[in-house]
Amino acid sequence: MSETPGRKFALLPMLGHTKGKRSPVTCALKCDNACSGEVCNTSSNSYFRDIASTTLSRRAALGFGAAGALAVVLGGSLASSETAVADGGTGLSAAAKNGYGHAGASKLQFTAIPSVTADVDTVTVPVGFTWQPVIRWGDPIFKDAPAFDLAKQTAAAQERQFGYNNDYTDILEIPGSRGRRAVLFANHEYTNDAIMFPPSMPAADVRSVSQAAHGLSVVELERANKTTPWSYVKGATLNRRYLNSTCYELTGPAAGSALVKTVADPAGRWINGTLGNCAGGTTPWGTILSGEENFNGYFVAPGTSASDKRYGLTNKPTARQWELDDPRFNTNNPGYENEANRFGWIVEVDPFDPTSTPKKHSSLGRFKHEGANVIVAQSGHVVAYSGDDERFDYLYKFVSKAKYREGDRKHNMTLLSEGDLYVAKFTGDSPAAEIDGKGTVPTDGSFDGKGEWLPLVVGGKSKVAGMSVEEVLVYTRLAADKVGPTKMDRCEDVEPNPFTGKVYVACTNNSDRGKAGKEGATEINPRNENRDGHIVEITETGDQTSTRFTWNLLMVCGDPAQGDVTYFSGFPADQVSPISCPDNLAFDSVGNLWISTDGAPSGIGRADGLFKVTLEGAERGRVEQFLAVPRDAETCGPIIHDDERTVFVSVQHPGEEGTFEAPNSYFPDYVRAGAPVQRGQARAPRPSVIQVFRADA
Repeated sequence: MSETPGRKFALLPMLGHTKGKRSPVTCALKCDNACSGEVCNTSSNSYFRDIASTTLSRRAALGFGAAGALAVVLGGSLASSETAVADGGTGLSAAAKNGYGHAGASKLQFTAIPSVTADVDTVTVPVGFTWQPVIRWGDPIFKDAPAFDLAKQTAAAQERQFGYNNDYTDILEIPGSRGRRAVLFANHEYTNDAIMFPPSMPAADVRSVSQAAHGLSVVELERANKTTPWSYVKGATLNRRYLNSTCYELTGPAAGSALVKTVADPAGRWINGTLGNCAGGTTPWGTILSGEENFNGYFVAPGTSASDKRYGLTNKPTARQWELDDPRFNTNNPGYENEANRFGWIVEVDPFDPTSTPKKHSSLGRFKHEGANVIVAQSGHVVAYSGDDERFDYLYKFVSKAKYREGDRKHNMTLLSEGDLYVAKFTGDSPAAEIDGKGTVPTDGSFDGKGEWLPLVVGGKSKVAGMSVEEVLVYTRLAADKVGPTKMDRCEDVEPNPFTGKVYVACTNNSDRGKAGKEGATEINPRNENRDGHIVEITETGDQTSTRFTWNLLMVCGDPAQGDVTYFSGFPADQVSPISCPDNLAFDSVGNLWISTDGAPSGIGRADGLFKVTLEGAERGRVEQFLAVPRDAETCGPIIHDDERTVFVSVQHPGEEGTFEAPNSYFPDYVRAGAPVQRGQARAPRPSVIQVFRADA
């Protein structure tokens, strides 16, 4: 096999160890084989304590309302670039009051599809629906951008084209367009050089194009009316690519710290590029948040310090070998010792201003952010929730110092620069003996309990002994270890429900739980060798700024038909669509939860998909599969426009296990194997944002 970076797949540490349809290639390229190495969190804390002697009242645990005027931007429903939905303090929006949880309230009615086998190379949608791409990897987005030519990609071309492996996605209506124009935002998380480039392409060219395919994209969309599909607009005013040469401003207490200064940035305030961008969020003021997740895989580092080990930084060559061209990707190089500290933040961009400087917010802490999602509390402070996507790592919450001002976008865009940072500790209400590691429901009928937000930084002061504010924010994992939070099973997307204020946490999986020397099952993470994951539901005690909460598990995922022990909030397990490895979360216009997955059901060779979950009423816990993605692909960035009977998803890494010479997928163009390849056609799969809509719309 070629020695081009990213093609060295002869040794795949996760080969034979992945579950379901998860590819060992994905493990190598997306997260630097995190599950094959030592767990980064080797702290001794196991703080999920049994409190059987003080059992919570089930009625009391569920009795807390979601007090607070809740504000959120609903993708695609903006009347302006800043629109908030608030209800004056009852915790329910008008939309929620007028039909939340009632059958038939949503216009998006469908018959759930059956599970699809992982070898199917198409998008499977319900009867009566169809799909088409909105935009694909390589589509030209500027007037001077060349047409996509798979065999002749250059860095200059890729910088003017839509990037690779789109993850978090949102669509925001352009003010005054009457629903006919919008901007689409997308992350580009990582690349797979083996299927993107011909073997004859020089390694240096591969590296340069690979860099250009990372980052972020903003692209304008248009349509004839609300019943027709969207198309992207080449050369539109708001179109923008965020590249590794794009300058980001570091905000908050870590800005200017000696911990983030380099020879290229002696001020410690200006950072080039963003890496490993996974999930994200849209703020109530109409900006986009993007999480820098698996940034460690892009750096060579000494690998010997406590911080290097805690963040998974090693002294081995990286998969893409950018360090051969740019000294900052090897922190052994003099002057670049702190370069890795400049990644792992929450990024904020303004999709309505292509000339604006994006920001990295140090106040939200540095770790493997899956994303961040913001809600406005009754007090007026904004609260951002974020998960650290690593085995046995933690759940975090940020509370702004200043308050949200309706209509004052300039002010609101400063809210994430200063505030308090907390990490979550969960306690269960069932005896430890009832948590058997299999996922068996305790005798009280549910997995539930209470919790608290442990302070890391409050009022501009460190609450972690022996660490300054700057150290807490740059080395947040090390700081959190000291205060005793709960080790979780890979917190991925964390979404507050805009209708109830409850917070939902997707815990994707943790194959190491319960293994020798590792923490075993707890009520919040009730399965050992947790291959299928679960969803946590949090109710803050008071508004979102509270330091106390109650919690329960909405579901413990898996496939009951295969003998998995599952839980769906009491809904009959034999009546749900099997679901595994929940990843990204979204809500529709009446408050139903939608879940995209990354790791098909229970190791039985099923495709990933998008699932609707009813949260209230007699059907609480009912899971219905809406779509399935093609061979090797992951479902990302769901957007639910149920009022228009339309759903959008990012289809990431289709055909991941193939090669350039022998593609494993032809999504989305489906040029058949052996057919003549015309200029502009692609035999390689192309990650894309797609739209699914009624065929009769």
